[in-house]
Amino acid sequence: MYSERLDEAFAFAHTLHRNQRRKGSRVPYVTHLMAVGALVGEHGGDEDQVIAALLHDAMEDQGGRDTLEQVRVRFGDRVAELVTGASDAEDDPKPPWQERKETFLQRLGAAPPELKLLVAADKLHNARATVTDLRQVGAAVWDRFRGGRDGTLWYYTQALAALSQDWEHPILHDLAQAVDELRQLGQAAEAKN
Repeated sequence: MYSERLDEAFAFAHTLHRNQRRKGSRVPYVTHLMAVGALVGEHGGDEDQVIAALLHDAMEDQGGRDTLEQVRVRFGDRVAELVTGASDAEDDPKPPWQERKETFLQRLGAAPPELKLLVAADKLHNARATVTDLRQVGAAVWDRFRGGRDGTLWYYTQALAALSQDWEHPILHDLAQAVDELRQLGQAAEAKN
């Protein structure tokens, strides 16, 4: 069972992301954080990992290192380290997209299993959400992403490969299926245009 720390983490995540929406939609961003937390918990993550899942975009999207320090003070070093490991940028403005993603992928291959679970859950939920959006709006969904269709597909494929380095876990099967479906739907949507 989880402690009151999880309640506090959820409230803090909601406060940080209250006015944020998912890319190109009206869906509150906090739904993504809840989904990632649920995936981490359902796949064996402990309370710190679930808390980090709820806060995994706090530093990257809501205040950089100052926000990370708030995470550290409230939830401890381990949660802060997981949030840092799951982030592809600490600074604002962020480095260029391709550079940021390549640097993140290099780190990800050697990441510990507890961090890989968090990142896999994040990528899984994002890939599934993009599949849903592709079904609803078609190829226009790629306009939401800095990498466009090709960059986004490249990134998910490389993330799956990096996560699979020296780590086996059932969530990787789910992620592989989602990436494959994303690739197939993405190609089909482009063929229609």
